[in-house]
Amino acid sequence: MDWSDATGWWIVAGVLVAAELASGTFYLLMLALGAAAAAVAAHLGIVFNGQLLTAALVGGGGVAGWHFKRRGAPAALPVSENRDVNLDIGETVHVAAWDAEGAAQVSYRGANWAVRYAGSGAPQPGVHVIRAIEGSRLLLEASPHSN
Repeated sequence: MDWSDATGWWIVAGVLVAAELASGTFYLLMLALGAAAAAVAAHLGIVFNGQLLTAALVGGGGVAGWHFKRRGAPAALPVSENRDVNLDIGETVHVAAWDAEGAAQVSYRGANWAVRYAGSGAPQPGVHVIRAIEGSRLLLEASPHSN
């Protein structure tokens, strides 16, 4: 069985897409796009060197473009402070009293939680906002809406 150049490029593109699905990196998808462009070039009758150049320009350009796009984006918050990862961030709790070290116990979502004050100044009783989660401890700041 004789394979055409286009068939080889389509197989390379499929393998790269499968590798991307297994690894989760978007860069392999850009390389697969380059392989697909080379397959189209093969269908158009372009010689193998032209196919390689097409794959390199499209795939490499996609990788470089994606890299520069990501580099210009703002850095994500750490997981412990990221509301996209933990929906408790930004929720409010009521603290009845703080101890001398800025720690307390609160009831939140039907369970008792250890909390630590992570805001500025001295902690005061009242409504606080969850700013981060450190293990099983909530880190709190005073709510701007507390009375």
